[in-house]
Amino acid sequence: MSAPVATGVIPELFRGLFDDAAVFPPGNLPIAEAVPAHRVHRAAWYAEAVGPFLCGAGRLGELAAVVTGGATPPASAAVAAATARGAEEAGATPLRVGLVLPGGSAELAPALAAAAPFELAGVELATRDAAEAVAELDRLLPPHVPAAVELPRELLRGDGLDAVLDVLVDSPYRAKFRTGGLVAEAFPDEDELAAFLTGCALRGLPYKCTAGLHNAVRHTDPETGFEHHGFLNVLLAAQETDRAAAAAVLAERDGEVLAKAARALTDRQVTVIRNSFTAFGTCSIAEPLGDLAALGLLSSPDPLPQEDR
Repeated sequence: MSAPVATGVIPELFRGLFDDAAVFPPGNLPIAEAVPAHRVHRAAWYAEAVGPFLCGAGRLGELAAVVTGGATPPASAAVAAATARGAEEAGATPLRVGLVLPGGSAELAPALAAAAPFELAGVELATRDAAEAVAELDRLLPPHVPAAVELPRELLRGDGLDAVLDVLVDSPYRAKFRTGGLVAEAFPDEDELAAFLTGCALRGLPYKCTAGLHNAVRHTDPETGFEHHGFLNVLLAAQETDRAAAAAVLAERDGEVLAKAARALTDRQVTVIRNSFTAFGTCSIAEPLGDLAALGLLSSPDPLPQEDR
């Protein structure tokens, strides 16, 4: 049985896929604007697509000040209008925060303490030593809180990839892979990303991605010339265990081809894909939703959000 694209709701393939990384580059939205915008997203009809609010360890104090009223967010027209439509209701719920710790395990204990005012949705820990990171997460992380471990891409090439994935597969934690950045070298090619995806798939290891995946379909950015992976490409490649097959899916640039493949997925395939590719951080919630609507994979009962970066 095929999994149809639902009307007026978020299809299972995209639920919880878009972690809100509005305060990270290239969006760099001020926290005082990003928090009310996130609350708008969480009160909107597409809320099921939106994951937690991502915040770096060094900005948790600023975030707490905004959430508790210590900073007044600018009354932009978009935020004001959305608030009138029900953002106040979303503001009554605790802010779900994902901690992003680029400084490694040394940041874990103080960040957990600083995150006390929030509902902790997860931890993303960058490290150069997967085993050490796993040990520290085991020691300090509350048992109900999920985590993802990110290693530099240069350590995931050749035999290094297998070694890291083998460490993580024996832990309760996801892998995290960086799919873009502010320079061309930050974007892995299809083969490198395919190696990571299939390595995880063969082990049954879940993962998240971050950076460069705002759009659904692989493309060349007309301003920077950077080669961006599409999140729909990654979703479809997540079910592959053959590296060449995964690379071919990642290389596809025809949105209609990808949309047709997404519509043909069975319920079981959707489950396999989302058990593997759990989420990605995006500094825009509007862009991915708009792309899905344009491809006919999302039918919106109300207007989509305006650009939020």
